[in-house]
Amino acid sequence: MIRYTFILMIRIYQKFISPLFPGCCRFQPTCSSYFIEALQRKGLFKGFCLGCYRILRCNPFCEGGYDPVD
Repeated sequence: MIRYTFILMIRIYQKFISPLFPGCCRFQPTCSSYFIEALQRKGLFKGFCLGCYRILRCNPFCEGGYDPVD
């Protein structure tokens, strides 16, 4: 249940906030899409940790690129 609450919050972010900052993510898939996929595939705890780690890496000092959830 908590996992779906996180997914809903991310979807709201994707719909209303993300369009205000187009092209900011350095990764493919985007960090928010990665976070959702990680929660769906890895469960709440591991998915949350993977998503947070990905967001921390999305900065000007990171090269970015293709980074799927494995």
